[in-house]
Parts: sequence; C-alpha cells; structure tokens
Amino acid sequence: MPNNVLFFLSKKCKTKNIFITLWTVKQIETMKIGDYVRFLNETGGGKITAFQGKNIVLVEDEDGFEIPMMTNEVVVVDDGDGEKDRKPTYKTPQYIKKAEEPKADTEKEKTATQPLTAPEPVWERQGGDALSAYLAFVPVDIKEITQTRFEAYLVNDSNYFLNYTYLSAEGNSWTLRAQGELEPNTKECVEEFGRDILNDFERVCIQVIAYKRDKPFMLKPAIEAQIRIDPVKFYKLHTFQENDFFDTPALLYTIMENDEVKRPLVIDARQLKQQLYAKNDEARQDNTAVRKFDATRARHADPGIIVIDLHAHELLETEAGMSAADILNYQIETFRKTLEQYKKRKGQRIVFIHGKGEGVLRQALIHELKYRYKQYTYQDASFKEYGYGATQVTIK
Repeated sequence: MPNNVLFFLSKKCKTKNIFITLWTVKQIETMKIGDYVRFLNETGGGKITAFQGKNIVLVEDEDGFEIPMMTNEVVVVDDGDGEKDRKPTYKTPQYIKKAEEPKADTEKEKTATQPLTAPEPVWERQGGDALSAYLAFVPVDIKEITQTRFEAYLVNDSNYFLNYTYLSAEGNSWTLRAQGELEPNTKECVEEFGRDILNDFERVCIQVIAYKRDKPFMLKPAIEAQIRIDPVKFYKLHTFQENDFFDTPALLYTIMENDEVKRPLVIDARQLKQQLYAKNDEARQDNTAVRKFDATRARHADPGIIVIDLHAHELLETEAGMSAADILNYQIETFRKTLEQYKKRKGQRIVFIHGKGEGVLRQALIHELKYRYKQYTYQDASFKEYGYGATQVTIK
C-alpha cells in the first residue's frame, strides 16, 4: 500500500489517542537504522540512529541532535541502499534553532543591568572665576600661509560654561555662523574656511551667557563683543603668534579678559551722540549741530556746516587698553555713523577733522568715500577755517 494512502487512512481513522496500527506496522517493517527520513508535520528530518519501543525512532539532524519522533510522523526519503553518505535536504526544526540562539536582552534589560555612574565633576582652576574668552584663527598649514585654509576657535579660559553665538556682518545684516555651549577651560573649533570668504569677516560678533552647573556661582552679565577682522592679516605670517592655547601660531582676538569685555568697535547711535556732543550742550540747544573742535583752527567756521573732530582725545574718554588699530577702527566707525545719521539731508556739508600726522586716518577716510560712499562728493576743507588735516563731505 502506498505511503500516501496509509497517511490518509491514519488521519481519517484516528480517535483521541488511538491510531490504527496498519500504517505503524508498515512503517516499522520498512524503516531501519541508517535510513534518511523527513518529518511530516513540521520542517526538518535526518538519519535514523535507533528505535525506542515499537512506535518511536531517534532521528539525528544535521547538527548532531537526536530527536525522538513517532514512527507515523516521519517518512523515509532514502532507504540507505543508495548513496549512504548523501544527506537529505531539510531545515533544522524551529524549536531547535530557538534553543541554540541565546535570547537577546531588551534595551530595558540592558539599561537595568548597567550600573549608574555619577557624571565626572567639572575641572576648575584657581583664578578661573574671572571670565576670559578669545576668538582665535589658526592656519591649517602654517608653512603655506598664502594657500592654507583656516580654523576658527572659541577659547574659554574660565571656570564657567559659556552659551555662545558666533555671527558675522555684511553691512547691516548679520549671519549666524555657529552656536553652542563651551565647557569650562576648553576650546572648540566653530568653523573652517578658505580665503574666498574673508570678505564676510568685515565684522564678527560674539554673544555669551556664562553660568555653572550643579553649584552656586557669581552671576555674570550677558556679553556682546563686536570685533573688526582685517582680511589682510591672513596673508602675513607674522600675524600669527605663539600663544598659551595652541601648539601652533594663531591670531587671537580678545572677547573678554578678567571680566572686562572688549570695547565694541561698532558704537550705538545714542552712545555716539553722547560722546560727540557731551561738551557742546550750548551749541546743541541752539540747534546749530556744530561739533566742538580746535578753536584756533575754526574761528570763522560756517555755522551751517557740521564739524566732527576725529582726534582720539576728542572721541574717547580714555585710550587705556586700546591699540593703534583699535583707535583707528573706532575713528572709522564714527565717520560711518555720522554719514549714516545725516544721509537724508541732501546738500548737507560735513567737515571731518583728522589731522595731518602720517595721513593714515585721512587715507582710510578717502578709501571709504571711494568705495563705500561713491555717491558723496568730498574735497579738502577750507584751510583758512580749519587749517591742515580736514576733509569736507557733501551729502548727495
């Protein structure tokens, strides 16, 4: 009787735990040790290695496991008389695979077994409670100064965390270049750039909020420092100096030092007015808008002309801590702010007293007029009224 018919009869004729013996007897008669069989009710199979009783055979799978199976649940696929070394094609039963594969831990179990560790305390140095921070530019290859790219760093030389924004300006528009948190006594690279964007660094601004974590601290005011970057410096090797923060030479700009913020180079209009007219209350009340200047050179000045004295001692209360470059930048900003203030007064004449000296300030003003304020006309101011070292600009 064919095996498939026997299997059909066994399915049809079985009751609760009793099977007809016809198919069982047939299986026992035809099976022998060494036969290859496959499982009927599940995937898998193997070679018969032994018999247990009348109805159970031990089947060895491809992994060497002996699996007890009912004789009516297997069927012979190779009686062993042919190629005895050939193994049948079958898959290892699913329950065997599950037993072999270790159960993977869930994320929660992994988290539960990991010991909790306290965060490492922030290292603080003596004297670091006074805020000091710097903007640094470091050449990637100092030996190729005319070709190299540059890295911009923020250096936090204090025991405070610094939440910062790093911006650049073009005209009156600002662009956010980087933002983040700087840990105490560390430095961080905020960008890498090439010479093609040096013109974007007309002005940069650093805004900072300082604080400590998990401990009391002295409150520090919010900080905003604006710095003018000279692109020409990036072409000069001597610009980059040895310093305490980098192993290679770098160009450092002070944002703040020992809690003193670097003087902003861009002055608020109100502050500019206060500085320009603080010593000329009487003239301001008369609505003459005439700036105080050296009386020996302006005895016959036209009252319709606005006069701005750009000498440092006239603009600044003190020059302490300022370099010659800082003073020059301040004078140029005063020049720009003044032209911006009166740009709507067509025909207004403004005399800027810059002095003779070496002509550095005058050349800077002429450069501004040629490239930034092309629409305005300018000429040497009246020698009779202002002496040497004055330029008159007419608003157009």
